[in-house]
Amino acid sequence: MKIVFASGNKGKLREAAEIFEGFEILPISAFPNWKAPEETGWTFLQNAVIKAEAASKLSNDYAVLADDSGLLVSVLDGRPGIFSARFSEEGTDAANRAKLLRELSGKSDRSAFFVCSAVMIFPDKTMIAAEGRCSGRIIESERGGNGFGYDPLFVPEGFDRTMAELSEEEKNLLSHRGKAFRRLIGILNRKTAATF
Repeated sequence: MKIVFASGNKGKLREAAEIFEGFEILPISAFPNWKAPEETGWTFLQNAVIKAEAASKLSNDYAVLADDSGLLVSVLDGRPGIFSARFSEEGTDAANRAKLLRELSGKSDRSAFFVCSAVMIFPDKTMIAAEGRCSGRIIESERGGNGFGYDPLFVPEGFDRTMAELSEEEKNLLSHRGKAFRRLIGILNRKTAATF
């Protein structure tokens, strides 16, 4: 099965290709007329649906995968949340991490968790959705070069390494996106089996 992933994020695309083993993941860049929609939802699921629906209009031949994810920090009342990718004025990964560290300066509670809502829309316009979470804490300085986003600052529960210090295999097993994508695959497999 060919699946179009409605994301321009190369890190996410790499993760999707590894987790959806056995499926052919096509980048949204395969469609030159793609224009990322404005994320006007107030939940991760709403924003994932907005992206998936926009991408599904480009082709009736493929299933479409989209996700929306972010970091929720307890002491910041759940911020940056749905605004994780545009937390700072610059909206770059480095600027977002720097702002997060500034806002957590002097704070003893550094607990946080990642959330990912993932959606697939099929050519017949039916939809499935799943969510994944990963709990942990924010450290005081960046470590590791394997991840993206907030990965260099986030240590998952039960680990002493940041997400950016983990191997791709380790990260995909415990990450919010890995969990959401694997749950989608489980639903997809049940859906496929039910058609025979």
